[in-house]
Amino acid sequence: MTVKEQTAITPRRDEDYPEWYQQVIKAADMAENSPVRGCMVIKPWGYGIWENMQRYLDAEIKRTGHENAYFPLFVPLSFLEKEAEHIAGFAKECAVVTHHRLEEKNGKLVPTGELEEPLIVRPTSEMIIGESFARWISSYRDLPMLINQWANVVRWEMRPRVFLRTTEFLWQEGHTVHATAEEALAETLKMHQVYRHFIEDVLAIPVILGEKSPGERFPGAVSTYTLEAMTQDRKALQMGTSHYLGQNFAKGSGIKFSNKDGQVEFGYTTSWGCTTRMIGAMIMIHGDDDGLRLPPRISPKQVVILPVVPKPELESEVFAYAEKIAEQLRNTLYHNQPISVFVDKRDKRGGEKNWEWIKKGVPLRIEVGPRDLESKSVMLCRRDQGHKEKHKIGVDQLPKTVVGILDEIQNNYYKQALEIRDAHINREIKSFDELKAFFTPKNSEKPEIHGGFVWGKWCGDPETEKLLEELKVTIRCLPLKQTQTEGKCLITGRKATLDVVMAKSY
Repeated sequence: MTVKEQTAITPRRDEDYPEWYQQVIKAADMAENSPVRGCMVIKPWGYGIWENMQRYLDAEIKRTGHENAYFPLFVPLSFLEKEAEHIAGFAKECAVVTHHRLEEKNGKLVPTGELEEPLIVRPTSEMIIGESFARWISSYRDLPMLINQWANVVRWEMRPRVFLRTTEFLWQEGHTVHATAEEALAETLKMHQVYRHFIEDVLAIPVILGEKSPGERFPGAVSTYTLEAMTQDRKALQMGTSHYLGQNFAKGSGIKFSNKDGQVEFGYTTSWGCTTRMIGAMIMIHGDDDGLRLPPRISPKQVVILPVVPKPELESEVFAYAEKIAEQLRNTLYHNQPISVFVDKRDKRGGEKNWEWIKKGVPLRIEVGPRDLESKSVMLCRRDQGHKEKHKIGVDQLPKTVVGILDEIQNNYYKQALEIRDAHINREIKSFDELKAFFTPKNSEKPEIHGGFVWGKWCGDPETEKLLEELKVTIRCLPLKQTQTEGKCLITGRKATLDVVMAKSY
């Protein structure tokens, strides 16, 4: 009987993946459930990751010509009713405000002062932003209108999971208006690519780019473009979406403009967004049985220096050496940003501090002690290697070495995620029975890790998507690059030319 290697996270991924996910969040001190069911408290380490996501994405959004604004949290019910398909898509998830004050009665606070019109707590902002756009736009000279906002939204969640599905979550949502359908579609696809670069280059997560099927399309959109990633339990996770809305929302909100010929017509709109779900994705895609593993470009701290002080009288000298190294690294740029360094001087045992940063996923740990001071070197530990592996590096070579290693770790995480994904894309399934067998776990009560992505053909009939419900499977996307070859629909067996990716998902 072989003895399993002890890991920092219990249970391991292969033992209970959902519980492993929760334990990684707890061990990394990222977030916790709030007293309000379905909501979360994002703690400094988790919020630091979100701040870095904001910084990178916000710069790209502005670089492409968009400006930030802010719109109300409350949306009048009548605004949502203007777009029937839209409200139908969100109706079951809406939080509704019906009163505007509280009064004390028999020692309890009771809502009173019923509102003339119920207010919806923002589930998305197409209609409330559309009302402003209708007032701001009158001529083709006002177009394109390119607006983004960073905000929170509320969608009542019945099965919450921290970062992945919460009643309240953080996001950015872009909303634009254009004079032609061609311009609006080009905008939709441009932002789709902005997301791809961010997710692959910064988060180190490989994605499949595609268009959503009718059953998975954003309510009221003409077309929705998605980026689909695979987690280590082989499920799909939607990383972001970009929607071409045509004139549907412009008609609902009255967004009109006079074109160059003096004729009045409705604008063509888009919307697109990414959320705190991306943090959950990084945990599920990069994490291991010792905790979180953060790509260097997104980690709140890229390097943590751990002073080793064997005797109290050596403390000031070792601390001074650690600070000197930290300053040296802070003056070094990594992807045009100063390296983020933290010197951990807390009065804790060395092993305890070391494991704390391993579980938090910090890319590099640097140990410095009296011997390192004498030899003008440090001991460097990489999160993408075993926790016992150490590398002795001379102080003079440290800045250049650290930059190179950070890039190696970034690239390694992407390659590892890509290998896992590609190893679990099945292109051989040809029938619904094979599809069912592929997605059916051996243990129905406590499903083991199974399935993956099925890449095959679909006849394009929206009604057939309902047949996948019994398998808890959806069409994740129609990949942008279509082969145009003919085959048999995986659901019906009919002739089909559309390539699709099917999977279970979060």
